[in-house]
Amino acid sequence: MSGRSPSFGASLRQWRARRRVSQLDLALQAGVSSRHVSFLETGRSTPSRAMVLRLAAALDVPLREQNRLLLAAGLAPVHVDRTWDDPDLAVVRTGLATVLAAYEPYPCLAVDAGWDVVAANAGAGLLLEGVAPDLLTRPNALRISLHPDGLAPRIRNLDQWRQHVIGRLRREVAASGSPTLAELLAEIESYPGGSDADHDPAAVVVPLLLDGPDGSVLTLVSTVTTFGTALDPTAAELSVEAFLPADEHTAAILRSGITT
Repeated sequence: MSGRSPSFGASLRQWRARRRVSQLDLALQAGVSSRHVSFLETGRSTPSRAMVLRLAAALDVPLREQNRLLLAAGLAPVHVDRTWDDPDLAVVRTGLATVLAAYEPYPCLAVDAGWDVVAANAGAGLLLEGVAPDLLTRPNALRISLHPDGLAPRIRNLDQWRQHVIGRLRREVAASGSPTLAELLAEIESYPGGSDADHDPAAVVVPLLLDGPDGSVLTLVSTVTTFGTALDPTAAELSVEAFLPADEHTAAILRSGITT
């Protein structure tokens, strides 16, 4: 039958599986019949652009992946794929610089969907001391964090922090289906380090216990910020992670500006 789009149907089924949503639930959320969803998944019906976007919204599909769904349906993408240095993203870069500066002197960095670092403030230098130069050629936050030539030797609770990072990445892989993140996960899991056998299930947060420049231990907790109103895939995928002091000693060291 002409006009079928089995590629779109397969992609839609994959996203339903990732979100653990039934055909009926998806139909209810998108305001269509479950019969129509079934026909779209089998290729018996061809979706319009509006229908693809409606289903994508119901499944909380990221903007970049919405473009791929549209292409799978034989339709043109609607979200412009800009590079980080595109002039149209100047307002995003300016806003990001403001956020990074506001966290000084505490370490803060911005990463893209693959955890590559796109920007950082001066305070982030604390996290880069002693990191092998080859890891800084194209800095990846998770690789720097857990690689034996990266930050790992300075992390006092490496097993706990490693479990936290890997668990977070596993959830992202499961939610996105990204092959890039899956490759990063396999690499990170191959690094030396154990599991957190002493994890306290009653703990409020997972701290980062880091050897400080004065030989003491710094205790940091991280917060994550995103651009909540982004309509551009590159901007929507940005995450800003700040490492804040969890005690007065750590705050005093960071405020002192000691880096070596």
